[in-house]
Amino acid sequence: MKKTDQTKSLTRAEEQIMQVLWQLQKGFLKDIVDAMPDPKPHSNTVATLLKILVEKQFVQTEPVGRMHLYIPAVSREAYSNSSFSGLIKGYFGGSYSKAVSFLVEENKLTVEDLELLLQQLKNK
Repeated sequence: MKKTDQTKSLTRAEEQIMQVLWQLQKGFLKDIVDAMPDPKPHSNTVATLLKILVEKQFVQTEPVGRMHLYIPAVSREAYSNSSFSGLIKGYFGGSYSKAVSFLVEENKLTVEDLELLLQQLKNK
């Protein structure tokens, strides 16, 4: 799988398709639509989004008869890393410590959480 280009991002709808595809690991249009949460989007909508994801190089296709097998070209981990890095760069000037400080100030991360993280880092 490729590493994501940080200039490429997914819309919410595209990301929802990718979440399903990452879970399935590969699938035909019907498999992807069936795995979508209710209310399920129309298959034409999913097909259009898959076409866009192929153009953006997040998904690759493999012809199987007259159908296409859709396979993630970018791993969930690579996209998550790229998205998180972009978030830190865009909102916190690239400073991870500012991001952690923000989480603590907003009560999203406790001192106990920080101590656990430090312990995990020390154990690595």
